[in-house]
Amino acid sequence: MRIFHVSAEQFTELQELPDRLPRSGYLWIGSARREFEVGVATLQNALQRWTGGQLVDLHISDLLNTQLPSTFDYTSWYDVMVFRRLAAGTGSSSLFADENRGTVASARQALASIDTSPVGFAVFDRVLITVHPTDCQVRDFFANRLGQIGQGAEARTTGARLPSSPADLMLRMVNHMVDSYLELRRLLTKQLGYLQQELFRPRSHFRDWQMLLDSRNALHLLEDVCEDQRSAVSEWIDALDEWPDEPDPAARRERELLRVRSRDVLEHIERVLTHVRRLEGSAEGAVQMHFSAQSNRTAEIMRTLTVLTAVFMPLNLITGFFGMNFDFLPLVHSNAGVWITSSAMLGLALGLVVYFRRKRYLERGR
Repeated sequence: MRIFHVSAEQFTELQELPDRLPRSGYLWIGSARREFEVGVATLQNALQRWTGGQLVDLHISDLLNTQLPSTFDYTSWYDVMVFRRLAAGTGSSSLFADENRGTVASARQALASIDTSPVGFAVFDRVLITVHPTDCQVRDFFANRLGQIGQGAEARTTGARLPSSPADLMLRMVNHMVDSYLELRRLLTKQLGYLQQELFRPRSHFRDWQMLLDSRNALHLLEDVCEDQRSAVSEWIDALDEWPDEPDPAARRERELLRVRSRDVLEHIERVLTHVRRLEGSAEGAVQMHFSAQSNRTAEIMRTLTVLTAVFMPLNLITGFFGMNFDFLPLVHSNAGVWITSSAMLGLALGLVVYFRRKRYLERGR
């Protein structure tokens, strides 16, 4: 468990939970899920001293639940949000290191390695509690980044500032988790492109339908995650609009900045959801086009066989006619009969071929 004091001008890491809240700024307590479960009693006592209230048991269960979808809830003294991240799982960094490494076989691995573990947030007026998966890099990333801003180095070069409130810090973390999907977007597009090329390769005998099914199921899962994220952030925005008005102009400005940042997070989620749906539609379209191409190829084969049957049918009629067991047949007793008949059959066959080509029955499909 890591404890930080965030104020307007400094960012300090504390070694233990303080007895009382600092005079200015707020506290950020970030812990892994197991650490939170072990130290929840101590944290509840500290919250009682700091805010006069504790976390509800149901919300504690939500923060510890690894299967809970993205959701938002609130009480009169704090808000709680569970937000599922979209990031490369542990041990899968090689799959996402370079998009040019993608192969058809790695498409399913890349989709399956996307980690959607939930991150929990409990937002008080002057306290933020975050509950992360064990291997989550969000807490350490923001600790390092805010430490650099607090030292003034980054603020002088980019104009960055420390989050003004626990809600502001929560929205920055959520936005970072949403944007982390953009790092995976190009690779997923590349690998599904390989899958489409395999489906449409002329001499391909595609048989790994299980891989394609797993890829489609993974995209369905990503779509569900994004829709849950959008619902949670929309509920947060609705709750933010119901907060009482601030009499102080500076506080009203901070409230408006929170609304702007919340709408920006929602817009990023919409962008990710649109891309996931586009990938899903591309995979569905590739399957449909593959079967259409196979049906077209089968139709061309049947057309060719039908034309060949039509060409040889009159020839079989001629040979059957002259094969009848009668003494008096034209050209049977003539020395030139075989040549006349063969020439007529050849001419008839060539004529039918020319006729069918003009009718475009023998054209090769592109």
